[in-house]
Amino acid sequence: MSLKFKCLLVVCLALNFSFSQNNQETLLEVDGEAISAAEFIRVYKKNLDLVQDESQKNIDGYLKLFTEYQLKLKEAKRLKLDEEASYQREFKRYKKQLIKNYISDNEATDALVKEAYERSNIDLNASHILVLLKSNAKDTINAYNQVLALRKRALKEGFDNLKPLHNGKTIFVEDLGYFSAFKMVYDFESAAFNTPKGEISMPFRTQFGYHVVKVNDRRPSRGTLTAAHIMVSLKSKDSLIDPEERINTIYKKLQQGESFESLAKQFSDDKNSANKGGKLAPFKSGQLSSTEFEDAAFGLEHDGDITAPFKSAFGWHIVKRIDLQPVPSFEDSKSKLELQVKRDTRSKLIDEAMVEKLKSKYEITYNDEAKAYFIGLLNEDYYKRSWELPKDFKANTMLFKINKTVFTYGDFGTHLKTAERRYSGKNIDFSEIVDKEFHSFFKSTILQYREDNLEVENEEYAHILKEYRDGLLLFDLMEQEVWNKAAKDTTGLEEFYEKNKANYQWGDRVEVVIASSADQGHMKKIRKLMKKEKSQAAIKAKINTDEEQNVMFTIGTYPVTDPLLPSNFKAKEGVSKVYENHDAFHVIDVKSVLPAGQKSLEEAKGNVINDYQTEIELNWLNQLYERYNITVNEATLQAVKAQLEN
Repeated sequence: MSLKFKCLLVVCLALNFSFSQNNQETLLEVDGEAISAAEFIRVYKKNLDLVQDESQKNIDGYLKLFTEYQLKLKEAKRLKLDEEASYQREFKRYKKQLIKNYISDNEATDALVKEAYERSNIDLNASHILVLLKSNAKDTINAYNQVLALRKRALKEGFDNLKPLHNGKTIFVEDLGYFSAFKMVYDFESAAFNTPKGEISMPFRTQFGYHVVKVNDRRPSRGTLTAAHIMVSLKSKDSLIDPEERINTIYKKLQQGESFESLAKQFSDDKNSANKGGKLAPFKSGQLSSTEFEDAAFGLEHDGDITAPFKSAFGWHIVKRIDLQPVPSFEDSKSKLELQVKRDTRSKLIDEAMVEKLKSKYEITYNDEAKAYFIGLLNEDYYKRSWELPKDFKANTMLFKINKTVFTYGDFGTHLKTAERRYSGKNIDFSEIVDKEFHSFFKSTILQYREDNLEVENEEYAHILKEYRDGLLLFDLMEQEVWNKAAKDTTGLEEFYEKNKANYQWGDRVEVVIASSADQGHMKKIRKLMKKEKSQAAIKAKINTDEEQNVMFTIGTYPVTDPLLPSNFKAKEGVSKVYENHDAFHVIDVKSVLPAGQKSLEEAKGNVINDYQTEIELNWLNQLYERYNITVNEATLQAVKAQLEN
């Protein structure tokens, strides 16, 4: 190791050590509530890349932002927004969802992730029969027998011959198309992937009822496709446009060698992709809501290939293949699959594995006499849903203890009473009932104990939960103090508009007919015809042929800065010169020029409300600065700066 490197290492260690002494020291006090330097540094580092205002990347600038954040939290708590029922419900719902990602068993998770990856390499085409299941035991037996009988008929008569039995209420006989991992509930997915091609499974149960599944086809995954398209909507704003005729016209221009990307920019009705040359986000088989589109796109054999025009429920399309990527490697997929596994019904399997881990993690003490005691309490009334705990019930006796938290006979007695309905009309041995329900109660209790203590045990979880808790609180506060006030204060809004109306102006706009062609020579002829006020139909008849599409027209009102118009476009009534734009040539017949002018309040309302909100928030923040005392520990701040700047 070089002397220079050793010296640098010593300096870094010294800086880290010296700051660690101040890491838990108070950086900021808001009305007596201390916020540590560590909390500021954590939030600063996490949010640095998200801050758009360069001044806020400066530590002093970010401290101001952080201080105002703390002021708002203090105000929200003063107004007791954290005690509102709606806030409590929303936070509880989020916490329940978040915690699923942290309460899991890694070994069980890894096995499920590997299984999911293997299945994601396969596209499975299946059909199924489902008999919906009601809650009682008699219905369970009936449903099983019914789906078993339907399976026998499907084997004998053929699956398709049973489709008339589908009523959409109690019996479903459906083709499901192609799917892969995570597209179905886990029990169904597993049954389907474990059934050989061409065979029908034995009946199996999911949360919906009893199924049998017929596997029609297995194929390797088609991968992830990046494609572009040109779409002509079936609901064009121009009533004179025939969608099929327009897409065929565009297709002719493509066959003539015109650029796909340019034509997409000029004529595609999918505005989300048009300005990107028609390019779509990458997608997998089964991911889009149009099988016609997917089949056409994945049917292209090579990058750059283009489909003929085809119709979907959304319109007419031409698709160009840009890139096809196979299923990524396991290592590249692992983190994403792990998140999916933890959010899926597979999590039940992970829970069971987690219980075993927690048993060894926590100090657990059992009352060995408990089960025998409860077996002695049960009687025939339990099967009739009329069982009651005796008057001399030992409610306060310890059932078991997790660390220092005691769970009592009373807790388990309540659980048994709740579980009573599951045994209605049955004749199961009392010892079996107590064993089963004790396991269920212990499992839910130890997992709940883990949840209740997770903020103490897991720092990452604690930070995420705090961020959501505070963020949700601030949303409710801003809605109450800023957003709703700006939207509902009509008098204040009108006054703000009058005071700032110079900020709300229309830019120059033009009402135009645009003729477009890939051939400059054709464009000159078209311009002459337009100057003679020939109709679009007449110009098309003269310029276009059955073999070649040499001109297309676009009609509308656009700002002069619209990318559809050339950057050097001159807004002047009449027929323009020939412009070059988007790899094509254009002549623009300007029917009228709508000059810049004042927007009315109604026309500018969205921008006015937004600006009015900004003013309300600024005035409100000034009031918060006056209401609460703020103290910054300058020594700690300097230590923070030294740490972050190095």
